Amino acid sequence: MRPTIRFNAALSPTLLTLPKGASAKLPEGKVTVEGIINSIPFRAALIPDGKGGHALKVNKAMRHAIGADELDTVPVEITRINDEPELRVPADLSKALKASGRKAHESWMDITPMARRDWIFSISSAKQAETRTRRIEKAVDMLASGKRRLCCFPGVKWMMKENAKTCGMWLPLPKSTRP
Repeated sequence: MRPTIRFNAALSPTLLTLPKGASAKLPEGKVTVEGIINSIPFRAALIPDGKGGHALKVNKAMRHAIGADELDTVPVEITRINDEPELRVPADLSKALKASGRKAHESWMDITPMARRDWIFSISSAKQAETRTRRIEKAVDMLASGKRRLCCFPGVKWMMKENAKTCGMWLPLPKSTRP
């Protein structure tokens, strides 16, 4: 059982930023959590806040659901759910990373499983061998230069098509009612 992290946080117009102490209990990068904000259950992905911590994206509808306005301080409980699954690294990508030198390989080992998944999906979604080779070369160069995440890539629409309404939003839990 993963520990529940409890804290109070102020809502900004678009974010709920976790306090440093709460964020320090989580791994760096994007983390999927479930919990309760102001007595309302939720499940969402926390995003890096740009300052070494985590934040939760909120919008007007979410603030309304939890009964809070901008700058209100609300009680929060979160529990990290499921480690992100580690995908098998394709042999050609693994070989290219090892052959490229230390920097690209170290960058690969330092990024999150979700980031590795995006790189692997980008490469694996190529329909032609030349395209796949080109994507591997580009990925290795980008990783060697310090790029950690792939912001967009072919196939991302496929991943989002069925989840367009919930992508980047809260996923409702069954029978979530406000007391």
